[in-house]
Amino acid sequence: MSFQKIFILGAGAIGSCYGALLSRNNDVTLIGSQAHVDAVKAHGLVIKGDIEGRFPVEIETRISEVPPDSLIILTTKAQDAAEAAANLIPLLKSDTVLLALQNGLKIKELIQRAVGDKCEVVRGLVLMAAESLEPGKTTFWNGPTIIERTKTGEKIKALFERSGLKVRVTADMEKEEWNKLVVNSVINPLTAILKVRNNEIGVTSLKEIRHRIIEECSLVAEAEGTHLENSLEAEIDLKIRGYTNYSSMYQDVAKGKKTEISFLNGKIVELGKKHGIRTPMNETLVGLVRFLEARK
Repeated sequence: MSFQKIFILGAGAIGSCYGALLSRNNDVTLIGSQAHVDAVKAHGLVIKGDIEGRFPVEIETRISEVPPDSLIILTTKAQDAAEAAANLIPLLKSDTVLLALQNGLKIKELIQRAVGDKCEVVRGLVLMAAESLEPGKTTFWNGPTIIERTKTGEKIKALFERSGLKVRVTADMEKEEWNKLVVNSVINPLTAILKVRNNEIGVTSLKEIRHRIIEECSLVAEAEGTHLENSLEAEIDLKIRGYTNYSSMYQDVAKGKKTEISFLNGKIVELGKKHGIRTPMNETLVGLVRFLEARK
């Protein structure tokens, strides 16, 4: 069983890739910026990379009506997620499902507080990659979406698999959030500061910096009740070498947009202070990225 209607709210690089794949078998509308809307309406959505094609997807700047049995995939930046969800309240129905795919910790709780009991919220995490350096065009690197193990989560999994998306469900979303947070806290600020692709920070000269970031994150996670594997440093070192895309934070800085630094390294600093754990490496990265934001 599928959904009657699917919206992708916050259709930037990642959201556009979800929309393109899901549109092949479903009624999908992307919700994006005016520039992206104009480009896609004029020329279609152009995807390159692990999928190739020009997709004639529906796209608008806002949702005007939510039909019964709709799935809204929320792909805004973490700092915009609660407001975006709250703005939907007059349109939501009891059978509407919100799938929250933002980076960060406790995002589901953030969205749930915004919408109350108006609809069901399902948590997911994105392990694919995408970059969009001009409106209407996106490059895509396929990877799994992780979805919490619920009845609705299983329904979304089946929907995604039918559309060619890689997906797995988890019973431990908290640990998955932490693992993703650590990866993002290494890759995003370093690539944004150094203005390089993700795999370029995998060099030996940055190894100690990478590992000190991970060490601080792991200590804070432990204090918060989540044990991260001791092999995480080696795993991240290996993963980085295969990531040839520009990170989302690099793209945000390049476009003069606000980054998610407060939800990544900034969250590590915040929780470190809560537990009396020093996080000088993460504090430095937060300061440097905020400097770049201010310059724009």
